[in-house]
Amino acid sequence: MPSWDNPLGLDLHIDVGGELGSRSIAAALREAVTSGRLPAGTRLPGTRSLADDLGIARGTVVEAYAQLVAEGWLVSTTGSGTHVAETRLPAAKATPEPSGRRLLDLRPGRPDLSLFPHRLWAASVKRTLTAAEGSTLDYGDPAGLRVLREAVATYVSRTRGVRAEAEAVVITSGFTHGLALLARALRETGVRTIATEDPGMPHHRRMIEGAGLATAPLPVDPHGADPGAIPAGARAVLLTPSHQHPRGVVLSPSRRAAFLAWADSCDGLLVEDDYDGEFRYDKQPVGALQASAPERVVFAGSTSKALAPGLRIGWLVLPQRLRIPVLDALLLTGATVAAPGQLALADLFERGDYDRHVRRARHTYQKRRADLAARLATLTDVPLDGVPAGLHALLPLATPVEEKRLTDTGLSAGLRVQGLHAAGYWHSARRSKAGLIIGFASPPQHSWHPALDALTRLLDGAAIAPW
Repeated sequence: MPSWDNPLGLDLHIDVGGELGSRSIAAALREAVTSGRLPAGTRLPGTRSLADDLGIARGTVVEAYAQLVAEGWLVSTTGSGTHVAETRLPAAKATPEPSGRRLLDLRPGRPDLSLFPHRLWAASVKRTLTAAEGSTLDYGDPAGLRVLREAVATYVSRTRGVRAEAEAVVITSGFTHGLALLARALRETGVRTIATEDPGMPHHRRMIEGAGLATAPLPVDPHGADPGAIPAGARAVLLTPSHQHPRGVVLSPSRRAAFLAWADSCDGLLVEDDYDGEFRYDKQPVGALQASAPERVVFAGSTSKALAPGLRIGWLVLPQRLRIPVLDALLLTGATVAAPGQLALADLFERGDYDRHVRRARHTYQKRRADLAARLATLTDVPLDGVPAGLHALLPLATPVEEKRLTDTGLSAGLRVQGLHAAGYWHSARRSKAGLIIGFASPPQHSWHPALDALTRLLDGAAIAPW
């Protein structure tokens, strides 16, 4: 119950039942502390404030506080108020890490979060919120703030060759959210099956199936996904053409053309997940597939790999026919991106800070992938699968049994690595190939070389074999 007549008072919920005596108040506070709802260090309302909220005499609250101070549950200091004491409750035992060390993490899908531009982001948040009109923080366009949609359209047009305008851009909470919206929208337009890459991200299949659609496997070879394997019933295809995940290959020009021809022939749709398109290390990145057929391709991107996944900001560049269905799905889910983050990201784009950060990160990841390839060359003649790009690389292995042995042994030794089978990348595990997906971008700067050394020890003598 809030202290309306004391704007400086703290609000506190306590369940005292029907009795408002000092004993019941003390019991309610004691339960809140022992249950962990009021953790150590929590500041409590002043006695006068709490008494006003409960509609009782101040002396009743003073007596309850005094009892809990005497029992050691609370600490009262003149000038500092009353706080929950550092109690000696049994603490939950944390699962010990292998060998008593912090685990080194080489799982894919994460950038090096130590590279995140904290100062630039904080400055953008402060600058844009200070200048923002009050209406900016009101309920707004579900497609996103106009200033960010314009900035995204400009950025993806300039850097990825996308044919985009602000009206075609919808801001999402990352690619997974965007895929969920697309799956709902496609279902409403009559699509029943989406073909997805095999191997490919398992949670993408789950998002599609969660929207009531079926998924069909699309085999991936050194030339990328095979358009000849699209089943007759499919009317949409999910692709990672610039850097296939997890194999790391690039969709060949002939197959790009074949996918576009398929979409034209059956009024189909291609969803282009450009999850790490900014990171190519040996040459200019391949341009977006969307540029060849903007009305047949949805272009999807996010800040998850370039900045941090925790920002939860992504975007869809939509064909005209999908804009209303996707916005309808967005309104039904009610999940929009917070305005402060949108403002800050737009500011980073417009000032060029986003580009400068990407270039710095690209330099770091390029060196790491080169380090990884050089180190593996001392152990095996089998090269990493795919092209030098992105934040991960695939190392082919001889068998699924060897894959499991390495992931288990690595964990015991304090190194997290991810296998194709353990992560569920394959639509079906039968007769599928094995490999480790090495996320060389994941460790913070100070942990990269220790992680690389640990990986080298793990792979010494491993059954590495080309596919």
